[in-house]
Amino acid sequence: MQRRRGLKAKVWKTAVTTDRRGNTVTAAIEDGPYEVKVAVIPQRSARAEVPGQQQINVIRILVDPNLPDVNLWSRVELLGSTWDVVTPPAYHHGSRRTRHWGLDLRERP
Repeated sequence: MQRRRGLKAKVWKTAVTTDRRGNTVTAAIEDGPYEVKVAVIPQRSARAEVPGQQQINVIRILVDPNLPDVNLWSRVELLGSTWDVVTPPAYHHGSRRTRHWGLDLRERP
């Protein structure tokens, strides 16, 4: 039920492209992000208490299993911030209602 009533997020898919130097690069593409509802689970965080330190926020989101081309190089916009996927998505198989992808995200500074 959380993924039905959860928070709205935009998830950018990835594609393999060629950069200016002729190298193949996997990166998030700008056209048409998926708009999904997610369940958010806090993982860990570290608050910046001294100038020069960085604040680290890591969360796990649970999304619908039907998101093709979402992987480690994808980008997510959630809670008014941009997040990077920090671990490969983990597929959790279950009944049709409970199967999902788990994505660990780190907030961009």
